[in-house]
Amino acid sequence: MHADLETYWAELSSVSQRMPLQLVARAAELLLTCHREDKTVFVLGNGGSAATASHFACDLAKGTRTEGCHSFRVVPLTDNMPLVTAWANDVSYDCVFAEQLTSLVRPGDVVVAISASGNSPNIVAAARAARGAGATVIALTGRTGGRVRRLANLTIPVPADRIELVEDAHAAVAHSLCVALRGRLQALSGAETESPEPVVLDIAL
Repeated sequence: MHADLETYWAELSSVSQRMPLQLVARAAELLLTCHREDKTVFVLGNGGSAATASHFACDLAKGTRTEGCHSFRVVPLTDNMPLVTAWANDVSYDCVFAEQLTSLVRPGDVVVAISASGNSPNIVAAARAARGAGATVIALTGRTGGRVRRLANLTIPVPADRIELVEDAHAAVAHSLCVALRGRLQALSGAETESPEPVVLDIAL
């Protein structure tokens, strides 16, 4: 098992070094524009990507808060399970995100669609609904981008095929976006940007 662990971590390190950071930077600018215009960010995904969507929404709403600036308005479409299951049961699972967006999304909003394959029917339908409403779509995908790539305004493809590596990279993209956005908001507001002194724990191993 140790060999498998070493291989995985080596692959993850390689993926991190090959990430298209220029595309991540463009995503940060799109999100900053959304914030500046007081629009809404919607986040969605299936399975592990649903957890990433919820995590990203939490960090973007709370982790970027800056004195002197309004907070990001963020809605994770993965978290209203009664509504998700109602649409899935009564119509189709393919529409669980698109139908939510039809009611909520407005021109100028940003929709972050997270999908390792980029081919999930409900992700594709959500991207199509978002674009039809005049929203901007940012897709976080695996290597090829899948079908959602053709609908997104910006796609950040992780250069990997193993789903675990793709999902790890998506989480890192989300965290890095929040760190970068918090820094920019602090700079714009003139808030204190110095890092606190690190806490060192004296733990005997």
